[in-house]
Amino acid sequence: MQELAATLPAAATGARAAWNRVADALDALVGHALLALCSRLALAAVFFLSGRTKVDGLLTVNEGAYALFREEYKVPLLPPEIAAHLATYAEHLLPLLLVLGLFTRLSALGLLGMTAVIQVFVYPDAWPTHLTWATAALYLAGRGGGPLALDRIAGIR
Repeated sequence: MQELAATLPAAATGARAAWNRVADALDALVGHALLALCSRLALAAVFFLSGRTKVDGLLTVNEGAYALFREEYKVPLLPPEIAAHLATYAEHLLPLLLVLGLFTRLSALGLLGMTAVIQVFVYPDAWPTHLTWATAALYLAGRGGGPLALDRIAGIR
């Protein structure tokens, strides 16, 4: 590969070097801390806002949520009433933990599991959206919440 680089004209070598300087600056600017924080907030927002549509007041599951799980979501193996409660509580708790950066990897895996269920059983044609969610969740599960997370303060990897 270096042999090929040696045969490039000087202009191409200069352009490559300039681009590599830009890439180095981007690497320094957009590091794990920023990526993890943005991933945590983005994923949390999607699921928390979904959870808020399923409750009245603080955490009273509303009739609309039950109807959704009876008529549209139809998750196998779980009665709609239980699925509505589990999803609603998870959509509140896991995003809260992500925002705080507490138990980030576990929370991300939980939301990744919910995303998989939604993809397979509820909205199989919405894979571009679900792939976006899954990417953020996989990043957090693999790399953790970053230095701006309570996990770091608590010494939780």
